[in-house]
Amino acid sequence: MDEEVFRMRIQGELDPTWRPRLIDLFSGAGGMTLGFTSRMGHFFQPVWANDFNMYAVQTYNSNFGTHCVPGDIVDLLRDPAAAPPRAEVVIGGPPCQGFSLLNKLRDGDDRKQLWRPFMEVVRRSGASIFVMENVPQLIGSAEHQEILTVAREMGFSTASARLCAADYGVPQIRWRAFIIGCLFTDPKKVFPPKRTNYPTDLNNRRIFAEKEVPYIADPGPYKTLREAISDLSPPEGTEIREEPPPYDLHFGRTPTPKSLKRYMAIPEEGMNRFDLQKRAPDLTPECWIKKTTGGTDLFGRLWWDRPGVTVRTEFFKPEKGRYLHPEEHRPITHREAARIQSFPDDFRFLGPKIEVARQIGNAVPPVLAARLADCVYALLLASKEKEWPTSSARSSAAG
Repeated sequence: MDEEVFRMRIQGELDPTWRPRLIDLFSGAGGMTLGFTSRMGHFFQPVWANDFNMYAVQTYNSNFGTHCVPGDIVDLLRDPAAAPPRAEVVIGGPPCQGFSLLNKLRDGDDRKQLWRPFMEVVRRSGASIFVMENVPQLIGSAEHQEILTVAREMGFSTASARLCAADYGVPQIRWRAFIIGCLFTDPKKVFPPKRTNYPTDLNNRRIFAEKEVPYIADPGPYKTLREAISDLSPPEGTEIREEPPPYDLHFGRTPTPKSLKRYMAIPEEGMNRFDLQKRAPDLTPECWIKKTTGGTDLFGRLWWDRPGVTVRTEFFKPEKGRYLHPEEHRPITHREAARIQSFPDDFRFLGPKIEVARQIGNAVPPVLAARLADCVYALLLASKEKEWPTSSARSSAAG
């Protein structure tokens, strides 16, 4: 069913007048919302969103309207005036604190497990489908089991999977976990979505030993870094510029003379800190010399003809990962990172450059989100002519 919806979507056959209502929680800049809307071939109607970061809220509202509400979701749910509207679908990536050794919050505090207020919004909005995104380590954890148990008690059937963004047309090897819940049918009928792209480079090893997801009938090769960013001329300046995209976010940094020497010491694609140590030990930090294993992406150059690595919030710092340009002696720019995340150039980011980087790195790649939207649309399409119980109605009946 998901392949048929994919075929309909690319042929423009989906009904643009039918717009299921959408809520996005922990929305960030709105990468996940973007995948569910018309710029990615879908017609979901965003009606409410929330994020704690004011700059992310401003970015979201500049692209999707004025319905993203700032603040702590726990506090918002305590305020009757801030009740979420009714919606068919709730999406979002609540932080799961069970993986943090720094979490010392007292038992019973809603902030300890933020998926709980996520599910409360599902209940209050009457949504029949939810899509929850998180780190891949969530799958199989105790917290994962808690989420599935609560969803089942609310009447949802669920499906969970780790997905690699490159398998779905994103020029980036990025793994994320997703849980889809549906009240009226088994989401396993359409989830996980069939893969649309395949690796052509044997070096693209799979990090997680997931059960192989089938491909669509006519898949394409992985999107590469070359396809994503090679048309951009060298960056100018060191700040966000008042220019039309893509060059508004295509700015550089001012490296120290030592940093520039380090970049120049590892000029070839794929080189990293170990190559730096071999070629220029005098330029290699002592902590890297002492660390003889792990961290092969640190201070590494990207490859032109492979997807990029996972874009994190500090992609502009080569010491944080494989973020050096394949040829030029510099880290990737904000615009290049946004393209590797599959954001279109006309998506508007607001805030200082550090905040924009955080928005880019924290986002669900919109092209991956669009494949999740295919699954959700397929579920709704199958039951469009039927009546199904809302989560709030089911919850009331159970009580």
